[in-house]
Amino acid sequence: SAPCSAILSSYLLGERLNMLGKLGCMLSLVGSTVMVIHAPEDEEVTTLDEMSSKLKEPGFLAYAAILLVVCFLLIFYFAPRYGQSNILIYLTICSVIGAFSVSSVKGLGIAIKGFFAGQPVLQHPLTWILVVTLVASITTQINYLNKSLDIFNTSLVFPIYYVLFTTIVITTSVILFKEWVTMTVVDIIGTVCGFLTIILGVFLLHAFKDMDVSLGNLPQVLQSGQQPPVTQDDKNILIEVDNSSIAPEDKPKVFMIYT
Repeated sequence: SAPCSAILSSYLLGERLNMLGKLGCMLSLVGSTVMVIHAPEDEEVTTLDEMSSKLKEPGFLAYAAILLVVCFLLIFYFAPRYGQSNILIYLTICSVIGAFSVSSVKGLGIAIKGFFAGQPVLQHPLTWILVVTLVASITTQINYLNKSLDIFNTSLVFPIYYVLFTTIVITTSVILFKEWVTMTVVDIIGTVCGFLTIILGVFLLHAFKDMDVSLGNLPQVLQSGQQPPVTQDDKNILIEVDNSSIAPEDKPKVFMIYT
């Protein structure tokens, strides 16, 4: 999973991942486990005609249109301006496109089963639409994920991508297959708590990535945190050095003569 990739990258690639980052990865794993336990059951769809009817429903069409608009805005407006400095731009593009790739994989899985069952799936237009969608979405995901990995730390990219991608995929699956119908109150609460745990883990990973925190220096970090050092800019340092180099008795005195 992505949190494991973040931990392994800190060892294999020499990238910095402190204790809070590792704790964030562990929280992400716990949240993922809770979400899997309380995840709703998929509605049984066995034929391409049933899949086609699901894709044509107004709720999913509106959702897909919103995702496309968001994706185009990110690619053509935000990515050229903020993609090099904001880690969320490229990863959000990958996650939004992931909704189409996962839906295409589910549809193609049904088509493959139908092909071996002797159904004329190759003559069905939805099969080729799903193939084109899958190829385009995977190509786009790989492109922007590689761009993100070239710029940002791998230990940050994978966990954040994991959270965004999981959120989009679960939302897509719930809307496409109407999985909320079979969810109980306990499942809903468990899913929300698991997702919030993942969010907390990624926050710990991202917010404290620059701190040098480990089990060995944790007491020193806590003690120093009680009295944070005062930082001064270059101008204040120059003024302080200039004033300290002149003793009080050696400073020139200016006399004003009034007539």
